[in-house]
Amino acid sequence: MSGSSQLFRRGAEFVIAVALVCVAGPLSSAAEPNAETRTYENRLTRLVDPPPLLADYPEFIEPVRETVRYEAPRLVDDANADLDVRAWRFSYNARGIIEMPNRLRAAETAVIMVHPWGIDDGQGWKTPEPAGVADFCTVEKNLLAARHTHEVVNPFLKGLRGKAKLVLYSLPGGEDPIRRKLYRSFRRTPSESDRRAGARELREKLTSFEYRGEPLPSSLQLSSDKPVIDYFRQFPGLDAGARYNHASFWELPIPVTSDIDVDLQDVVIYDAEGYPPLKEFLEKQGIRHVLLTGYATDMCFCRTTAGYENLARDFNVFLVGDATLATFPANSTPKYATNAHISFAALNHLVTQVSWVQFLKPQAAKAAK
Repeated sequence: MSGSSQLFRRGAEFVIAVALVCVAGPLSSAAEPNAETRTYENRLTRLVDPPPLLADYPEFIEPVRETVRYEAPRLVDDANADLDVRAWRFSYNARGIIEMPNRLRAAETAVIMVHPWGIDDGQGWKTPEPAGVADFCTVEKNLLAARHTHEVVNPFLKGLRGKAKLVLYSLPGGEDPIRRKLYRSFRRTPSESDRRAGARELREKLTSFEYRGEPLPSSLQLSSDKPVIDYFRQFPGLDAGARYNHASFWELPIPVTSDIDVDLQDVVIYDAEGYPPLKEFLEKQGIRHVLLTGYATDMCFCRTTAGYENLARDFNVFLVGDATLATFPANSTPKYATNAHISFAALNHLVTQVSWVQFLKPQAAKAAK
């Protein structure tokens, strides 16, 4: 491997390594090849002066601009398709971006949102003071992410709900007694009385917690030989443990953010159960395609139980590039970090955007049969 390739890979691994609570489930084995195959003509036609990609929400993601763009033939081509999903990927070997149309059956499509944490949203789970961290790690960054959820992701989910087969959310931890009453899971759908009791118990549990940890250290002990090492050992850039967040903070039942209009039939995925139960559930529901949204692009979105590194082994995954945000330390905006991490993912995954996911009109759907 060349020196530049090593740096590129190490940089990606460094970003992923900072996740403290985004623990991925075990990877599945590669999917068995389908008995029916077709020859795909990998024909690339140069696009002339195409507009930037992911340009609809520039506040949240910097548009993707590449000088070389190609159009390729349709990749996913379902019989009786009713969902049009244009997508793109990047290839160093082709030396540019490759775009292609796709026709999906909505009845075989799931929409998954990774880690829509209900933090600082009025449900009771809060960023601990004076120095605690959770989710995007400051109250201001959490509120910005909440606005993205409200303005971009929630309308996207609402537009697909009732047409796509499933809408799902992944959350840290396991199915505790409170969230078992609040949300549908792989095993059960709670009753209306269950949900009312769960909502009451959630508020009591979350509001009774003391969201207070230690302040920042007022002094540090530094050696004359290696003061930089001593400095960061005692004062790291991210400590989400009991010191600043208070003991048991991460054992609280994290809810789905209030910026999502959760439907009674929406399903919650619990990270602690790992990937195999999710794979089994989706396959039993007849799912072949996944539209993936959620947080954080550089960590949870790729590496947790419902992250694309798991799902892409067994399903046709489309990353909805403007319906995700990367973490953005040392910046006031996530737009550049999100662009960088989505662009890196595009080496081996398809990327779409909210405006590119369209239901076909009846006449077009009939023509696609």
